[in-house]
Amino acid sequence: MKIDSIPILRRLWISYTTSPAARSFMDRAESQSQDGVEVTVAVLDARESRAFFGVPMAKRGVQPVWLRIENHGLTPYRLSLVGIDPNYYSSYEAAGANHYSSGKRLLEYGVLALWFLPLLLLLPVKLLAARLANRKIDAFFSEQAFKLRPVPPGGAEEGFVFTPLDAGNKVVHIKLFGFKDTKEFVFTASVPGLNADYLRHEILQNELPGPPVECDLPTLRARLAESPCTTTNHSGLRAGDPANLVVVGEFPTLLSAFGPRWDLTEVITLATCAKTFRAFLTGWEYRYSPVSALYLFGRCQDFALQRVRHSINERLHLRLWATPLRYQGLPVWVGQVSRDIGVRFTWRTWNLTTHRIDPNVDEARDYVVEDLFQAERIELAGYVDGVGACDPSAPRHNLTGDTYYTDGKRAAMLVSQTRTTPKFVAWS
Repeated sequence: MKIDSIPILRRLWISYTTSPAARSFMDRAESQSQDGVEVTVAVLDARESRAFFGVPMAKRGVQPVWLRIENHGLTPYRLSLVGIDPNYYSSYEAAGANHYSSGKRLLEYGVLALWFLPLLLLLPVKLLAARLANRKIDAFFSEQAFKLRPVPPGGAEEGFVFTPLDAGNKVVHIKLFGFKDTKEFVFTASVPGLNADYLRHEILQNELPGPPVECDLPTLRARLAESPCTTTNHSGLRAGDPANLVVVGEFPTLLSAFGPRWDLTEVITLATCAKTFRAFLTGWEYRYSPVSALYLFGRCQDFALQRVRHSINERLHLRLWATPLRYQGLPVWVGQVSRDIGVRFTWRTWNLTTHRIDPNVDEARDYVVEDLFQAERIELAGYVDGVGACDPSAPRHNLTGDTYYTDGKRAAMLVSQTRTTPKFVAWS
């Protein structure tokens, strides 16, 4: 008789099994090459990491990134793990985060012993099983990890780098150091599992809001001056926050430039509202909390990003809308950004609460500029006319009654696909 056929005996042992052949994540692998050096990257979602490594890594906040480097050049190159993420996990650290807990087993048997006292005699067996399983986890994680050593000419190296968890998409920055040069690759990898709000918008599937209009710089500035200066409510009858951003670039480029510092937002559902409420009550960091809809060009935002700070009450919200305008063949987006600095009650929302924004909305606008400058992802930046100036003595109000003041300009940025030396010009 097999031991698995007896439920109580099956509880006595821990069976750690892995599935190294489960490589569905390779269907999403992306490759880039420079001067004979080819890099391939794939990011595992929660289901894939559990199948491959045999433990629920996502629940422990660990996300494996599969990496392969093929060196067809003339000199060796060495990977910078810190360049991928300064907070990466070593293989043994990632394994330890996914160990079977002996303390949990002890408590489990303490409760069971109330019903069946002789089980206490089997406790050492359970603890031994956990110890042996954890040794297997350590060995498997170490075996699968990317070995940090130079990749020689004609050689290749592959394995997993263990990083903090990101959902929806993950920006993977690969930096390779050689004797005389440094090669950099930036990947924006999709990670299944997040119900991101932008997925419901056809406009991001190359459905443009009208025929494309190619513009030179003076024409673009003139067309932007004619575009709506504030967001509105659904009916378009009430003005809201100022549309204080202009971003030029393809959608994947924007995700790459803003990530990993900015997170996507989930669709508003009962489940995500519950998670938002939990974050509000407990201070839990809900990175993908939904954002409310604002309207421009007669529709709500095409996609939104947020940067969470200490809590859900302290975030920067960034919304972007696609336009028919093109500059150097690239799409032009008009956006709105504000900084949440607290929560207050209001009669103007269904849940009687709203985020209180920093009234100096120019600060949030310039934060975005500085953030992309810091990331070295701006080719060109400047300011164009927007909503018009108002000062603190005569502020305007958004849809929920918060006051704001501004110099009236929009920050305009041309986003680069890779890191670059930024240029600044005063467009107006």
